[in-house]
Amino acid sequence: MNANISILFYLKRVKTNNQGLAPIFQRITINGKRLDNSTGKYIDPDKWNSDTSRMRGNSEEARLLNAHLDNLKVKIFTAEKKLIASELEITIENLKNALHHKLNRKRMLVPIFQDHNNKIKELIGKEYAPGTLERYTTSLKHTIEFMQWKYNRSDIDITKIDHAFVTDYEFWLRSVRNCSNNTAVKYIKNFNKIIKLCLANDWLDKNPFANYKAKVKEVERVYLTEAEIQTIIEKDFKTERLALVRDIFLFSCFTGLAYIDVKNLTKSHISHGIDGEQWIFTHRQKTESASKIPILPVTQMIIDKYENHPQSINEDKLLPILSNQKMNAYLKEIAAVCEINKELTFHIARHTFATTVTLTNGVPIESVSKMLGHKNLRTTQHYAKVLDRKVSEDMKILKDKFSINTPMTKTSVKS
Repeated sequence: MNANISILFYLKRVKTNNQGLAPIFQRITINGKRLDNSTGKYIDPDKWNSDTSRMRGNSEEARLLNAHLDNLKVKIFTAEKKLIASELEITIENLKNALHHKLNRKRMLVPIFQDHNNKIKELIGKEYAPGTLERYTTSLKHTIEFMQWKYNRSDIDITKIDHAFVTDYEFWLRSVRNCSNNTAVKYIKNFNKIIKLCLANDWLDKNPFANYKAKVKEVERVYLTEAEIQTIIEKDFKTERLALVRDIFLFSCFTGLAYIDVKNLTKSHISHGIDGEQWIFTHRQKTESASKIPILPVTQMIIDKYENHPQSINEDKLLPILSNQKMNAYLKEIAAVCEINKELTFHIARHTFATTVTLTNGVPIESVSKMLGHKNLRTTQHYAKVLDRKVSEDMKILKDKFSINTPMTKTSVKS
């Protein structure tokens, strides 16, 4: 927003020097705010015209002094033009910076976002997983598409990002992109990280997310019941590929490991645990948290079955796992063959481990959390839902404790 600039030259008579000359000061006023600067010139107060803010007369001294004051005015109006060209607000602070050649260059959103993504790319395998880069790459793509939709431009000065930008972006994600609530919130969260980066570098004075609130809705996690697990175990698959996918899926059901963590397992990840039995010792790629998982009989059978598989030997892997895309495609076939009416994906195995395999069978949630590699118990509570059967068993103990052999005495209520 532009504003009118008022310029006044005046004498500071209280600072008159020993020669009786008073310094000439310049006052710039913008929206009621002032900036006073010395012009570096002195004058006999009797020669100063307060009405015109100039030196009286046509002497050489008067012409030189008045020309100097005019030149100072030109510099102010030149600084104003710089602010307008830079699409910066006309304020005292911005004008002061422009006069002293300290005008900040515009910082655009896309280069900052891209630089952030480039740094993640350089740290893949050290601090970040490939999936993290993919998410932020998609977030940048969506942000550019939104700006083109809303502003008909592919980039924006970060100082122009405000609360309206954030809420309009969220609206675009939900409407134009047709994102679900949680997906939209995740993209906004990724964008907020870039804004926090700008705030940390003092590139922004105000946080556009200050009054923004978005809540992730809890999603009911899909998992397999004991009966469904048993059906998959007992099913005789005629094709080797389905049998392989079934076995690796079951391996995850009984270890709680995500696809990428199963894929990264080697024989070196198996060692003796604190109880002298075989355990899996690994780190989750997503969070780098340690996972220490005792090997159950079913898990051991699967490990033994594929110990000498050519792919396991050639790639030095514990199991001959396929790509995640192929695994999920074949799991849909397995669900159909086993008549399981659920959208079966590899990640469901992790939910199944947390619910049906562990919590339902009385494994404390603290132990489940440690095996899943969660950093806090809240995450485990989100994944691991206590099944109705477990609730029934727990309440039966309570019922037995409070059972009363004698009938309760009935009392009448008098009206």
